[in-house]
Amino acid sequence: MANLEVKDLTFSYKKSRHTVFRDFNLTLQPGHIYGLLGANGTGKSTLLYLMAGLLTPQKGLAAYDGADIRLRKPSTMQDIFIVPDEFELPNVSLSHYIRLNRKFYPRFSEADMQTYLAVFGMTADVQLGQLSLGQRKKIFMSFAMATHTRVLLMDEPTNGLDIVSKGQFRQFITQGRSAESIFVVSTHQVKDIETVLDHILLLDEGRIIADTDAESIRHEGRIDLEQFYKDTLKRKEEEDEKT
Repeated sequence: MANLEVKDLTFSYKKSRHTVFRDFNLTLQPGHIYGLLGANGTGKSTLLYLMAGLLTPQKGLAAYDGADIRLRKPSTMQDIFIVPDEFELPNVSLSHYIRLNRKFYPRFSEADMQTYLAVFGMTADVQLGQLSLGQRKKIFMSFAMATHTRVLLMDEPTNGLDIVSKGQFRQFITQGRSAESIFVVSTHQVKDIETVLDHILLLDEGRIIADTDAESIRHEGRIDLEQFYKDTLKRKEEEDEKT
């Protein structure tokens, strides 16, 4: 089974003097749903785009199954799907969108797509350009899950979803995982997804300050991620003061 690895990666945006990541390393293993957490501006979305091969590092690389993702080889990209926080969809019917894009994902399931749409109360005869944010999220998440890619990267996936839809999202993620899948969920709304996470990554100032299984921070049947985040930051600050 293939790992997703970030190796000695350095990245900064061209118009910024700030280096987002410097000599950054991370290994994600199959069979896990990772929660990527951190404050605004810590690099969560940037990291997802680097792992999807949509940004080019100045040094190092992100690799899946040993292959440089940035090369965007078809054999690699058929196993990686990213759902950004904000995105636009073409003004075509959903059925037309599916016909055009399913060919890039050999494990795409039409039956699963229809099942996800039905749970969300939607059908394939909608026009994508006429949808609200919440409806676009439902459509795109349904398509993403139906591709059955090994790597699924999600940036704020519950934004725009109502309470019922958030519950359905948690159900999809839990059912869609496999021993070979790597799911990464970046979010500020930790209460929406904490019950489905089995591994926690805390990102701060371009560094991973916590990399731990969720069970180790579970208390009385739930994961108190907010308190864990505060405690971890406090320990980091104390360690920084000592050095």
